Amino acid sequence: MEVILKSSLKGLRIVSFESRRAAEMAELIRNYGGEPLIAPSMREIPLGENSAAIDFIGQLEAGKFDVLILLTGVGTRTLVAAVASQYSRERVAAALQQVTLVARGPKPVAALKELGLTPNISVPEPNTWRDILSELDSKADIRSRRIAVQEYGITNRELTAGLEARGAKVVRVPVYRWALPEDTAPLRAAIRRIVDRQVDMALFTNATQVDHMFHVAVEEKLDLSLGQAFSRVLIASIGPVCSEALEHFGLKADLEPEHPKMGHLMAALGRHGRELLEAKRGARKS
Repeated sequence: MEVILKSSLKGLRIVSFESRRAAEMAELIRNYGGEPLIAPSMREIPLGENSAAIDFIGQLEAGKFDVLILLTGVGTRTLVAAVASQYSRERVAAALQQVTLVARGPKPVAALKELGLTPNISVPEPNTWRDILSELDSKADIRSRRIAVQEYGITNRELTAGLEARGAKVVRVPVYRWALPEDTAPLRAAIRRIVDRQVDMALFTNATQVDHMFHVAVEEKLDLSLGQAFSRVLIASIGPVCSEALEHFGLKADLEPEHPKMGHLMAALGRHGRELLEAKRGARKS
């Protein structure tokens, strides 16, 4: 069975918008026999002005917050690094201990562990904003509570609205943001290849990848053509958060793995990808 899976994508042209783990994704695609087209779509930019982060730690120490929601491990580590000029790791850890810590998945849990901390609430897979609210509903009363949300690059308006609807007072803590790659040529080329029907499958492993792809498509005046072209391209999403971003642009994920990880995404693609692609294209013809 494994031998069949490892060649199940043979001959298929598969675009990935992964950036940080682009080489790893390309190798995974090749392992299943596919032809990788790597189009990095984002880069991580630590905020140049750290005064907001430093002020936030000061407010934690002063008891101005009741709950802190940590959305990513990278953001948690970046927060610690951003205030290092004024706050030691021990002092940051002490400040964090004063609030109820909510970790969205294993990565912020691991970042907290590095500080010697354990979250009060760990949000289970698939780690969406709905799961965060569900965990809070079952484990905490947040009415009139002061909640800080460590953001992961873009504002999650649904999470903020959900917290406020429950009576919480919400403050955003943007620690870093996403930007387009310095070299957008591979991304622009990938968009054109999708439009020109030279791509069979598209893999999305982050919601911001979707936003950036369409942002560049608008610049190229290809956004309408791109949306139409996806009617014959199999769309694989790593999880619900990414799938919601696709839906925002009128696209529906054809495949989503049981667990939101790259290896699980490729395994699901290896098992079902070709069949789903043929069904999608067949439905379009009929």
